[in-house]
Amino acid sequence: MKKSLLLAILTLGFSWILTSCSSDDDNNNSNNDAIIEEVENIAESGDWIITSFIDSGEDETSDFTGYTFTFGSNGTLTATNGTTTHTGIWTITDSSNSTDDDNNSDDDLDFNIFFNVPDTNDFEDLNDDWDIDTYSSTTIKLIDVSGGNGGTDTLTFQKI
Repeated sequence: MKKSLLLAILTLGFSWILTSCSSDDDNNNSNNDAIIEEVENIAESGDWIITSFIDSGEDETSDFTGYTFTFGSNGTLTATNGTTTHTGIWTITDSSNSTDDDNNSDDDLDFNIFFNVPDTNDFEDLNDDWDIDTYSSTTIKLIDVSGGNGGTDTLTFQKI
């Protein structure tokens, strides 16, 4: 009798653990999909300027003064200052997986920026898979902790 009761308790406990894990993952994926769609719609809704770019503690915002950024619905990213235009690509991806400790974290969402420019070009500093820090209809704040030097970079776009 004790053996049957113990087996029943273990089976129920194991079943509860399995169902809890899978429903969490489903809800987080749906939540992340909704956030991705919301941020994409915000980014595509107008033109943007960089109001802050801190690269490992160095304020490099002025490197992008005068540039207007447009996030196209087709994944193109255009930065122009009237005489110079840089064209790149952008995406928002979900980098979470089932081994993450915190699957419900916005930092699992990557705001990817890539300009095909030489390493010496200022726009190369923007090339990264940025974590979304905060966002609103007028501001997108991104952050990246460098794996190489441990420095923290921040990038803020403001809608114009």
